[in-house]
Amino acid sequence: MPLTRIALRAGKPAEYRKALTEGIQRSLVDTFNVPKDDQFVLITEHDADNLIYDRRYLNIERSDDFVVIQLTVSNTRSIEQKKALYRRIVEELAKSPGVRREDVFISLVEVVKENWSFGNGVAQYAE
Repeated sequence: MPLTRIALRAGKPAEYRKALTEGIQRSLVDTFNVPKDDQFVLITEHDADNLIYDRRYLNIERSDDFVVIQLTVSNTRSIEQKKALYRRIVEELAKSPGVRREDVFISLVEVVKENWSFGNGVAQYAE
């Protein structure tokens, strides 16, 4: 845990996608106490016609570099930890690969711990 999904416009180089993944993972390690090797990431790239978003929703000016980050996590974090995660992700991604804060959209999906199986058909976190 967590499962990270990143959606962005097609055409960015591999180094850009790698920087996104690394920045998000550092943020999770630092704010959610996720182990460094606990990394499961899916990246999808979309052409302009298949990445649809409002460029001005809530008066936030979004560009073509808009990135959607969806994190599925166990429901064990406080509101303060969640706010810290959001701040940290935009700070990390602003540094590398240079994503504007306005272009980072984050959604957390919280699940109970027994909803995870990391392999072998076993619910490793079930008590």
